[in-house]
Amino acid sequence: MKTLLLAATVLITAITACNEKKSKVTIIGSWIMPVEGQPGKMQGIRLGEDGEASSINMATLVYKYWEQQGDELYLTVKSIGNGVEIEGIDTLKIEKLTTDSLVLNSNYGYTLRYAKEKSTKP
Repeated sequence: MKTLLLAATVLITAITACNEKKSKVTIIGSWIMPVEGQPGKMQGIRLGEDGEASSINMATLVYKYWEQQGDELYLTVKSIGNGVEIEGIDTLKIEKLTTDSLVLNSNYGYTLRYAKEKSTKP
């Protein structure tokens, strides 16, 4: 009986450890993709721990805040173009999230495929 109890404890500990490793994948960080038609140029989004967001190399699309609820990502964004500013919230479905890849689907039918920007910190 003690052997069975010990085996069950070890199994539960192993399952818990596996689940903890899976939860380490986070959307927080800098996500980039190539700029279409501009070889070598990258653009993207930076998602901070505090819920703040910022654009990477996108002067006319300014990300301000973000929130994740389940597989939905909400981005508060300001579009600046032709002297007109429009602010709103983009709702994107998180199709894939790994340690180095983020795929988002829009309700408008487009897909954004990002790679995690490599840290330049030592």
